[in-house]
Amino acid sequence: MAKGWIRRTTKKVFIVINAIVVLLFLIAALSPYINPQDFWLHGFIALATPYLILLLILFLLFWLITKPMIALMPLIALLIGWQQIAVVFAWTGNSIFTKRKAENHFRIVNWNIQSFNGLSKNVLAKKMVRDEVASSILKTYPDIICLQEFNNAASENNISLFSNTHPYYVFSKDHQRNDGTYQSGCIIFSKYPIIHSDRVEFPSEESLIYADLLKGDDTIRIFTTHLQSFKFKKKDYADIEKIKETKESAFGASLSLMRKMKAAYKKRGEQATMVNIALDRSPYPSIITGDFNDVPNSYTYFNIRGNKNDAFLERSFGLGRTFISLAPTLRIDYILLDKQFEVKQFDMVDEALSDHIMLVADIRLKK
Repeated sequence: MAKGWIRRTTKKVFIVINAIVVLLFLIAALSPYINPQDFWLHGFIALATPYLILLLILFLLFWLITKPMIALMPLIALLIGWQQIAVVFAWTGNSIFTKRKAENHFRIVNWNIQSFNGLSKNVLAKKMVRDEVASSILKTYPDIICLQEFNNAASENNISLFSNTHPYYVFSKDHQRNDGTYQSGCIIFSKYPIIHSDRVEFPSEESLIYADLLKGDDTIRIFTTHLQSFKFKKKDYADIEKIKETKESAFGASLSLMRKMKAAYKKRGEQATMVNIALDRSPYPSIITGDFNDVPNSYTYFNIRGNKNDAFLERSFGLGRTFISLAPTLRIDYILLDKQFEVKQFDMVDEALSDHIMLVADIRLKK
């Protein structure tokens, strides 16, 4: 009797947990349609989506072994939310990236370089970072370079690190101080002439910039942007550790983090809409790169991507983490392309010089 009661109770508990996971995953599947400006809590669910997918797969296998009929519950949920699964994991294989570009292809680099701060706390090492960052980029032989958190100052001309090989550039200069002698933001460097460029200013800091490049007889538009971050500081990362260790002060730490995340989600929702409008207005085949500060399961990603191809999903394999802190599932940096482009090869390069990983792609404009 006792064993039967325990078995029945355990089964009911598993069904309830499975139902909760299914409900959360189905809410996550609404990401393309729910702007965090209207429902910011949905952003947290998007962050959890890879783990929800894993739990549903485990439940599916468990029920197939124990109660096959119940396996329909996680199976149907996974089928309904197939879009969420498709953007989390790349299945196309990751062949060896070759330095030699195929004929008629151009190479683009996208990287948040963390203001040339590097990861080392050593003072001498930090002095070398700007040269090492430039060297890491230039040794990939790119034709176009898109950087976020780039800075330039009268005392330290970082534009000169690339201007010899990439004489054309457009710089957003989102943040300025010291009477304008210090500037930071996003920048696009190009070997191809820039015939037009512009900046779309966001309501709160940052911006979207683009450059129309003349490549032979073709004109292509390159966008890059840095969307609103959570702006976590050392104290916030310490708070995250408190939450992990379930310390007494974890509740207060959680509230502080949620306030920052709520503000960021709302701002990104607004920014994503502005980016989407700018992409739709492009008269030329376009590519958008950048640090979106949001995962592929988010409103931000789905609305900026639209019907574009994702270079990572086209030519890579795995989860594709691009931000090295906090969690192994944070792919927040992207190269997204119009259907007129073909991705020949793609690589992710971790030079241990930033908290982001550099993306490199070889691209061809279809004729």
